[in-house]
Amino acid sequence: MHLPSLSLPLTALSLITPSLAYPRFKSTQPDPTESRAEAVKEAFVHAWDGYKRYAYPHDELHPISNGFGDTRNGWGASAVDALSTAIIMRNATIVNQILDHIAQIDYSKTKDQVSLFETTIRYLGGMLSGYDLLNGPAAGLAEDPVKVEQLLAQSEKLADVLKFAFDTPSGVPHNNINITSQGNDGAQTNGLAVTGTLVLEWTRLSDLTGDPKYAQLSQKAENYLLNPKPKGGEPFPGLVGSYISIATGEFTDGHVSWDGGDDSYYEYLIKMYIYDPKKYSVYKDRWVAAAESAMKHLASHPSTRPDLTFLSSYNNGESSLNSQHLTCFDGGSFLLGGTVLDRDDFIDFGLALVNGCHETYNQTLTGIGPESFGWDPKSVPSDQKELYERAGFYITSGAYILRPEVIESFYYAWRVTGEETYREWVWAAFEAINKYCRTSSGFAGLTNVNAANGGGRFDNQESFLFAEVLKYVYLTFAPDDEWQVQRGGGNKFVYNTEAHPIQVA
Repeated sequence: MHLPSLSLPLTALSLITPSLAYPRFKSTQPDPTESRAEAVKEAFVHAWDGYKRYAYPHDELHPISNGFGDTRNGWGASAVDALSTAIIMRNATIVNQILDHIAQIDYSKTKDQVSLFETTIRYLGGMLSGYDLLNGPAAGLAEDPVKVEQLLAQSEKLADVLKFAFDTPSGVPHNNINITSQGNDGAQTNGLAVTGTLVLEWTRLSDLTGDPKYAQLSQKAENYLLNPKPKGGEPFPGLVGSYISIATGEFTDGHVSWDGGDDSYYEYLIKMYIYDPKKYSVYKDRWVAAAESAMKHLASHPSTRPDLTFLSSYNNGESSLNSQHLTCFDGGSFLLGGTVLDRDDFIDFGLALVNGCHETYNQTLTGIGPESFGWDPKSVPSDQKELYERAGFYITSGAYILRPEVIESFYYAWRVTGEETYREWVWAAFEAINKYCRTSSGFAGLTNVNAANGGGRFDNQESFLFAEVLKYVYLTFAPDDEWQVQRGGGNKFVYNTEAHPIQVA
């Protein structure tokens, strides 16, 4: 999960018209699996080399101007986010470069406001994942074992810097905090996903360090979400509102969705159960309730394409027929829950959601899906009637900022069903991204996926390109390994919302 809006600094979002002078990865006929995996490795190294040359040790590369950005506090977000992918690709050179970087980060210093959520999923999750992988199935990849141990030490230091955020009357944390003054932005509420997407990382930190305080802080906040009050905060069983009072822990609304801002709360319910099924069975129960309610109350089919399934949102008796690229993690979530719990109904519904999100890619000029879309027949823009008739949706924001969720769900579909169709969908998406987003130094976002050449470009390479997009594509064509998602209950790792694999308890 990531924030639902395109809330990047204007300097990073300067629009630049695509230039055909940029070298492009040449599309080929379907290759054997091994060569496809190698092609993804090449794309990863290309993006890393551009970042290392022009942007390191800053947070992001600006891949058109070859500048840099620091939207994640200047601690080197791209480096930390790239670590687990470099490990899985067994690229020892990049792994050791990143370990050297992490060892010297001072998490107590930043000029900017800190997002508890973003810092947890990227930095804390990235370091804990690296620690688990390098002490487990990728042992021996690091040159200096001391640097591996520093991943855990730095994780603890970071959590100690952040933990004051939970010091509120209820224990529901502030998200936007000032680590210098130990202040906050004065918000009265916190979001569902922002509150509910801390528990995996902070619990793992406690389990690794033996210090229970980190798990206790995150789980106290989570308990308000697992036991929602008042009644209006849970319009349907398991489906809860979007905002929680920081003072009381009570829900302040009953707006229900699986969109950005809500999404990863539901994602972490089933993943906490996978992490430790004995301790977190109540998380599973809440996920099952939410999933069954979503199937009953949120499933929606476009009037022009009744074969497609999307998840709508609900508020005060009204349904909204709009969705987002961010929401397209939902297919993967249903597939993961379905295979772990042996529920064919969840698997079938998950595949229906995957098929719907595939159409948002399949029906655009670039073969890449938009940031947001709708299917309300009363709201179709006049210039998109043909698209709606053909595709079953219209575009409400045509941007693509290198998001992973559709490919993520394709990956889960491949792992759960074994059907080659889903691997072909992953490959088609990868080729489209390589064709339209690749620059001489990295990968840029697109302003309009349904315009020629993707419209203009955003001069920004999000760190989650490394953590998520290239990881999920690579995993689809990589050999089986301990970190791969397994059918049934045999998972040895569970992926956080930034796609960092965390070893199960």
